[in-house]
Amino acid sequence: MSALSPRLAAIVEALPLRPDSRVLEIGCGPGAAARAVAHRLTTGHILAIDRSAAAIAQARAASAEEIGSGRMSVRQVAAEEFVLRADEEPYDLVFAVRVGALDGRHPEAGQLVLRRVAEATRAGARLFVDGGDPLRELVIPRHPNG
Repeated sequence: MSALSPRLAAIVEALPLRPDSRVLEIGCGPGAAARAVAHRLTTGHILAIDRSAAAIAQARAASAEEIGSGRMSVRQVAAEEFVLRADEEPYDLVFAVRVGALDGRHPEAGQLVLRRVAEATRAGARLFVDGGDPLRELVIPRHPNG
């Protein structure tokens, strides 16, 4: 397993992970942070998503041990199009690093991604993005009947 950059290591360290957390990483790239999260889980699971087929291929190739253990999976999908599969449990924790839709660079896409996150998470779930020290938390919009 390749070493994490100091920045990614600080982000993973700052996440409020529990051994049984269900974690969603949006924009996983080659999967380094997702692998580090997977190593902190026992009965939990991380799903790493990215819109890029090349990134998902890299993440899958580099994460064979974590995927084989059942603690990690990868999926090629844009955050704006992400929906839970029929047999998929909702997530407790979501994080994104350098994702334009969530860091303010693409606010319209961001609104759609926030709705997708709300639909894919349990009540009380938390969403973190880079840009804080090292993370900042975004509010997941909840609708009274949603």
